[in-house]
Amino acid sequence: MPVMTDAHADSQTSAALECEDLFPIREVAKVTGVNPVTLRAWERRYGLIQPVRTDSGHRLYSMTEIERVRSIVDWIDRGVAVSKIGKILAKTEPLKVLAHIIPDELVQADYLQWQVQLQQAISSFDDQLLDQVYGQIFSSYALPVVFQDILMPLWLQLLQRQDAFGQTSEWLFFDGFLRARVLHRIITLRGSQPRRVIVSALAGQCRELELLVAALFLSGNDSGVRVLTTGQPLDELTLICEKTKPDALVLFSNHAPSADLPRRLNRLALSLDCQLMLAGDASDLAQESLAGTSVACLGNEGANMRQRMTQFLAGKLDT
Repeated sequence: MPVMTDAHADSQTSAALECEDLFPIREVAKVTGVNPVTLRAWERRYGLIQPVRTDSGHRLYSMTEIERVRSIVDWIDRGVAVSKIGKILAKTEPLKVLAHIIPDELVQADYLQWQVQLQQAISSFDDQLLDQVYGQIFSSYALPVVFQDILMPLWLQLLQRQDAFGQTSEWLFFDGFLRARVLHRIITLRGSQPRRVIVSALAGQCRELELLVAALFLSGNDSGVRVLTTGQPLDELTLICEKTKPDALVLFSNHAPSADLPRRLNRLALSLDCQLMLAGDASDLAQESLAGTSVACLGNEGANMRQRMTQFLAGKLDT
């Protein structure tokens, strides 16, 4: 039986990198900001990531695993304990896999190509080129894919990487561009329709673009959506609903719900004449604690949020 030498291992690693787009742990640490010790802990202790191994034991990570690492970081930043993230990913990732007919690795590579083009326009602060690429992406994919798989992951990466000179300006440029485009689409979709749905953020629990994207997912030709400015006080929403008389008030949050959130939402629901709903990552995390209440949970998947809202309003789903 031949002996595996270090040179042979290095050669095998190089071949894997060239042929299969696999990356060693040092590169993954560099692009994600997660040190190798933590990456190994997430693998061994929690089973959150599953790199492939060479015969000599070198870990190699696919683009899918790198995106998974970024998702883990995102959940931790939102206040979710590492021990609970596995269950969350197990819920959300099968939906993404079922949505694709072609292999996931090829899909991710396609999304990455668009993100590279976006990054080139952002780095040049070229709004005309950015608008051109943005339009091409919209002509190629459905709305949820555009935002959940291409635009927002890049937006989040830029948000998390503001340590070098110029990176804050790049994120601000991209964020401002997307906020303007998303708001324009919401206004165009609602036209002159009555504002049947009000969307508001839980204070301090999302950024304005995340709120606008959620409102866009909830928008349609049969119902007008109105978005309240981030920072809206929770205890004044009853007043706004009394004045505007919507069919639904949708609260949005991308953070782990606080222990007293169910109590606060139940109290708010009792003061409203419309249906109260919760959307975003907090919706999935709080679903069990809100079971049996009048608060409806819409989830965080763009393809399903509006459908669930419509079904709740029609009385076809139990809260």
